[in-house]
Amino acid sequence: MPVHDWTRVSDAAFHDFHYSWVLEIKRALTRGLLPKGYYVMAEQIGGDLGTPDVLTLQAAAPAVEPEGHLAGTATLTETPPLVHARTTIERDHYARLQRTLVVRHSSDDRIVAMIEILSRGNKSSRHAMRSSLDKAVAALDSGVHLLLVDVHPPGPRDPHGIHGALLGEIGTEEYVLGSDRRLTVAAYTGGVVVDAFVAHFAVGEPVPQMPLFLTRENYVQVPLEQSYVSAWEDVPRRYQEVLLAAS
Repeated sequence: MPVHDWTRVSDAAFHDFHYSWVLEIKRALTRGLLPKGYYVMAEQIGGDLGTPDVLTLQAAAPAVEPEGHLAGTATLTETPPLVHARTTIERDHYARLQRTLVVRHSSDDRIVAMIEILSRGNKSSRHAMRSSLDKAVAALDSGVHLLLVDVHPPGPRDPHGIHGALLGEIGTEEYVLGSDRRLTVAAYTGGVVVDAFVAHFAVGEPVPQMPLFLTRENYVQVPLEQSYVSAWEDVPRRYQEVLLAAS
């Protein structure tokens, strides 16, 4: 199913869809994608990942990732993700309500990865954008792997997309977004060295499948397109008609 132009409907309409999409991804991860020893929950996380509720994260010392292959995952070496760009960086109101998918390890409940589907509210103001970027940077600083999904076009605060904005926070290179595909999905490995895997798409195209890293080498493929289709079924007909008319 092609991605719809969500600028045609209200923030409330997308927030409702966002809720369903997050739930569908959670179901897919829980019902077989995550290997033994990992679990996922939909959690409400504020912009500042430094809050005690969340960064009981790895504040003391990042846990050592297991070495070798994890059963049920692909490996970066043997099966590199098909993306448009990979960058390795050497490190020197609805938005507040939305849920983040948080993957934890069963042994100690530490956060190992997060999936964030951005809403327009995440980029609606300087403060909102700052909070979103701070949250992402704090996750990567803590060794948490990250998957960002942005089906909204770039605005004045992210002229080169959410990846370009985040790269400006953690790297030294400038990222230039092309003119044809303006929507973004990006996967990041957390830690001192960040590997970024980026794919761009446009309204009218399917959401690309993307990896969610559980370690720096092991990942599961997140069925973003399949979960998008399932979530679409729950969109009220009133908004489906508006979005389909704009296609």
